[in-house]
Amino acid sequence: MDKADTAFILASAGLVLLMTPGLALFYGGMVRGKNVLGTIMQSLFMIALISIEWVYLGYSMSFGPDVGGVIGDLSWFGLKGVTGNPSPDYATTIPQTVFMVYQCMFAVITPALISGAFAERVRFVPFLVFSVLWAILVYNPVCHWVWGKGGWLGRLGVLDFAGGLVVHVTCGAAALAGVLVLGARRGYGRMSYMPHNLPMTVMGTGILWFGWFGFNGGSALAANEIAATAFVATHFAGMTGMLSWVVMEWVFRGRATTLGAASGAISGLATITPAAGFVGPNSAIVIGAIAGIVCYLAVSMKGRIGIDDSLDVVGIHGVGGMVGTLCLGIFASTQVNPGGVDGLLAGSSAQIGKQALGVVVVGVYAFIVSWLLFKVVHAALGMRLTEEAEVEGMDSSEHSETAYNN
Repeated sequence: MDKADTAFILASAGLVLLMTPGLALFYGGMVRGKNVLGTIMQSLFMIALISIEWVYLGYSMSFGPDVGGVIGDLSWFGLKGVTGNPSPDYATTIPQTVFMVYQCMFAVITPALISGAFAERVRFVPFLVFSVLWAILVYNPVCHWVWGKGGWLGRLGVLDFAGGLVVHVTCGAAALAGVLVLGARRGYGRMSYMPHNLPMTVMGTGILWFGWFGFNGGSALAANEIAATAFVATHFAGMTGMLSWVVMEWVFRGRATTLGAASGAISGLATITPAAGFVGPNSAIVIGAIAGIVCYLAVSMKGRIGIDDSLDVVGIHGVGGMVGTLCLGIFASTQVNPGGVDGLLAGSSAQIGKQALGVVVVGVYAFIVSWLLFKVVHAALGMRLTEEAEVEGMDSSEHSETAYNN
């Protein structure tokens, strides 16, 4: 047991928890004023909903004793046997309870990220039902495949330092499935959907960036040089993501925007996530720059192909997670992390193939299962708001509240 490691991961868990309210503000500022509270609730309530799922199912399914490389068994149901002693299989210098609650925060924010794709048009209770089922059928299995002891993708050598596959690719694939099943907002392509409060979005960006140091740095699971590597890479990728996105706006639109700067920062942070503990600062800068360019182009395409990904979940998190996972196979170096791998630029071409396999498998699995879940929940409970409720706004129709009293 190491007290410094324990304190660091406890603090990191708090930072990752803070990201979910930060996401609520980030998303809430980008929707119309009549939908801000409903949008915030779709993120904020995941803290309660997914945490309880994690206690009884999620942690055991994700990290419990392996069953065929596919899933953990339920022997840790209700955290049975999860004590203050270190786990022999995971973080060996901190209490297993600390590792458990740290991983809980990742499970919490992932379905919250999905909600931005179909913002302003989904009913609250059916979304909660979808989120619980999605956590059980998508997040938990993929988490075990990649991070769980005995998980089949991990055994094949697929790497994901802090959630490029487990968090960003899964939520991006689910977001794409959601917008295809549920359709666009009413009036999409004919009406303007201007953000109602960009300062709120900028505040959310700052909270997310701050929390991301726990998200990526804490994934070293110890207060050591790998945590420092991930911390530095996280900041540099976030800042170059912002820079390159703004440059793209100047080139294609003739002006830079606040929303673009915020989106660029998040694209850089999402893209560095899988590679953060395996690359040096200069590689992180390049990855962030690639993220800003590629994610900007991906977001720009949604209007041309008619997909109403309201808050750019597919273009930023899905595409960013895929690009970052592949970049790990290019830029990783054992000189940076002796426990990692050498990527293409360090003379090894094998890892990029493994990373591509991870992207395809996780992306296809998450998309298919998410599409089926959306279909079933929508058919059974009706996920879409009625036309009248959508015009009225989620705050009033779903929660009988209003964010602003005139």
